[in-house]
Amino acid sequence: MSTRPVPSAAMPPDFIVLPDAPRPDDVNNSEYLHIPGNSHYLAEHLGNSGTTIVSGEALIRRTPTDESRGLLAPDLFVAFNADHGLYVRRRGYVIADHGKPPDFVLEIGSSSTGEHDVTFKRDGYAALGIPEYWRFDPSGGEYHGAPLASDQLTAGNVYEPIPIERIGGHAFQGYSAVLNLHLRWEEGRLLWFDPATGRHITRLRDERELRLSAEARADRAEARANNAESRVRELEEELRRQRGQ
Repeated sequence: MSTRPVPSAAMPPDFIVLPDAPRPDDVNNSEYLHIPGNSHYLAEHLGNSGTTIVSGEALIRRTPTDESRGLLAPDLFVAFNADHGLYVRRRGYVIADHGKPPDFVLEIGSSSTGEHDVTFKRDGYAALGIPEYWRFDPSGGEYHGAPLASDQLTAGNVYEPIPIERIGGHAFQGYSAVLNLHLRWEEGRLLWFDPATGRHITRLRDERELRLSAEARADRAEARANNAESRVRELEEELRRQRGQ
């Protein structure tokens, strides 16, 4: 992750914009990544939006070309120390642009892609030098053979499995060293957990709102306590006056 980002520059006349990746046949990406906010939460948790790319459904290529056949377009990928602006202008990730492949890719299994994910794509991501490849199977194993599976790239450019542990009776979890997060399959849901806190990552905005809400409740409680003390003093003063009469 030490590679410096490639500076953005004006697009030359022969600048190649990558073609759109083929659209998936299912709605699993929306169901398990976009609608629950998983991609958004992850992007906000990792931060550094100018040099950290959290995206997906876009082509990954070694060099720019307008050919799209046989290329890989993961459901989700993360690239650190990359040029986000150049990625947007290319409309895809070109390894030569950033001097490195993405650091993390994830595929959401489905009946139409499951076998492809565990064979062709696994070999392809290894060949591109992507350090971690994760597979999430919402069916619990029908598509990928396991609810959650992952591989890390060895020095020999081959993938070796990352250990996945079973948690209770309904969850499976593995640790991504690249993201420094636990990925969890829990009753068909994809979840991200911070190993430092043991908590599911949430949007920074949500955390701020929760903190402000807690502070507001504390202020209201303090005001009620002060009002109660003032009322007690008023009653005590009234009682003294009555006794004096």
